[in-house]
Amino acid sequence: MNKSPSDHIPQEAFDWYDEYAHGLMDRRTFMKKLGGLAALGFSMAVLTSALLPNYALAEQVSFNDDDITATYEEFDSPNGHGKGKGYLATPKNIEGKLPVVLVIHENRGLNPYVKDVARRLAKVGFIAFAPDALFPLGGYPGNDDEGRAMQKTMDRAKIQNDFVAAAHFLKSHANSNGKLGAVGFCFGGYIVNYLAAVDSNLISAGVPFYG
Repeated sequence: MNKSPSDHIPQEAFDWYDEYAHGLMDRRTFMKKLGGLAALGFSMAVLTSALLPNYALAEQVSFNDDDITATYEEFDSPNGHGKGKGYLATPKNIEGKLPVVLVIHENRGLNPYVKDVARRLAKVGFIAFAPDALFPLGGYPGNDDEGRAMQKTMDRAKIQNDFVAAAHFLKSHANSNGKLGAVGFCFGGYIVNYLAAVDSNLISAGVPFYG
């Protein structure tokens, strides 16, 4: 079986990316370390394509898919930043009540991948809502580096309360059957655990990806 180029990348490169993705290493340091591997014969193009996300290639459900409707919705968050905003994805023709899923992003705001996860859930029959913690600062800026830096400046307690408010907003959706699930990635995994702990009646199921 032929191996892909990424199979030959040293494990330390993935470890560096993990530190970078979690805000423990800045982009300049990360790229400098990759440059050291390039000096040993590894192609920077191969390294970056294997380690850095390409949201366009990862997309599974288009925003204009015929089976879903996607809109941006605001919600009240009196104990957070006052107002929140998120990406709501629903099946096109809703009949009756459906389970709802809160989709919680990483430590960089509502990037294209997280919106795609919401669309995937809508495609298979859930009502999904993906809030953007960066809404008080103008929203996800279009790239993860700036988003990560922005989120780091924010009050974590207020962010947590924004997601609690988002959970109540989604659970009370007109077509919700009252069963709320939550799925989160990285920082979002932490928020899933927080939602389960702050109110035992708030979510019915939670999936934290290494929270």
